[in-house]
Amino acid sequence: MRHRYQGGCLRLMPRKSGSPCWEFLWRENDKNGNRIRRTAVIGTIDQFSTLDLAQAAVNGLRMCVNEDRNRQPEQRIRVADLVDHYIETELSQDADWHSHATRIVYRQFLRKWIRPHWANVEFRDVRTVSVERWLRQLRRTDGAPLANSTKAKIRNLMSVLFNHAIRYEWLE
Repeated sequence: MRHRYQGGCLRLMPRKSGSPCWEFLWRENDKNGNRIRRTAVIGTIDQFSTLDLAQAAVNGLRMCVNEDRNRQPEQRIRVADLVDHYIETELSQDADWHSHATRIVYRQFLRKWIRPHWANVEFRDVRTVSVERWLRQLRRTDGAPLANSTKAKIRNLMSVLFNHAIRYEWLE
């Protein structure tokens, strides 16, 4: 039986006390093949004030839900989705793959450098030459060129992201 890509449903649910919460709903099969409805609370309306912000927050979870499904080449996955999934799986508090300091630095580099520039680019469209060009033009907030060692760390983190995509079979 072919598994379909789960886009899921995002809804805003009122609570008895406190702010309404965003919930993500999807379906999956149990061991007997029966369909089960799953729900995960994403956050409150205070945390994600618009549907677009909530959708962005759920991208990493959506990638986890669909990791056992076949990836079609025409399926568009943005770098932002890859970054969200990487943060959720590799940089979470439960993951012991990286040291605490590395997780902090990686999150900072992803937030400050990689995500703002590459978020809306489909990750299969990212080319080495464009990454090199982008790295050469990076500047600090005062306008001075970024240090070569910092550029190397950002480049290596981009490589780590794409290795993550290969590990989860989103790229060949």
